[in-house]
Amino acid sequence: MIELFIAFGAGLISFLSPCVLPLIPGYIAYISGSSFNELLENKNINLLPIILFTFGFSIVFIIFGATATFLGQLLLSNSSELRIIAGAIIIIFSLHILGIIKLNFLNYEKRIHTSNSKGTVGSILVGMAFGFGWTPCIGPILGSILALASTEESINRGILLLFFYSLGLAIPFILSGYLIQKFLIFSKNFKKNVNIVSKIGGVILLTTGILIITNKLQSLGYYILNIFPFLQNFG
Repeated sequence: MIELFIAFGAGLISFLSPCVLPLIPGYIAYISGSSFNELLENKNINLLPIILFTFGFSIVFIIFGATATFLGQLLLSNSSELRIIAGAIIIIFSLHILGIIKLNFLNYEKRIHTSNSKGTVGSILVGMAFGFGWTPCIGPILGSILALASTEESINRGILLLFFYSLGLAIPFILSGYLIQKFLIFSKNFKKNVNIVSKIGGVILLTTGILIITNKLQSLGYYILNIFPFLQNFG
């Protein structure tokens, strides 16, 4: 249960990251087939391509999650070893986000340029290209969730984990298209807080990694369910 909330929160933090948030208006204009002026005037914004776009990158992330869980089950039969390795990976990524260590291979973004393809398939393919192309940019956060997925007991759980991560990234993306004018104002005002959000995300991931290594993550989940029993409906 607690893993799903962590994954969803990680998706939100990915959306607010410095290499995703500033590019959202451009993506929305490109995907919806609208000009930037039309976005400013809130005219002719077609949400369907935006929804299909989020479906495309969700496919990629969910496949990553299923693969991570499969490899975790295949490579290590000793669950305690896998748990410690996964926790250590999450801690390393969190320290990178916090700026305590520097992993140069995570400090770049790979953009995949595509031709402007309209229609259902085109929007999904562009979304998939986004999923692959910006993976290095959101790598520390996504990598932490994939490490967490590798410890799951079944592939279905790994898929569910990355589904929640994708939701955390997709929901604000769609809302940004629907409320584009308000989003442009929000994005401009939020820039000064991007680093703070990144640090908060780093602390959350660091705590998660420590809890995984010490095998206390599930205990935290049970504790939260005891306080908020209605959350059991989400499990």
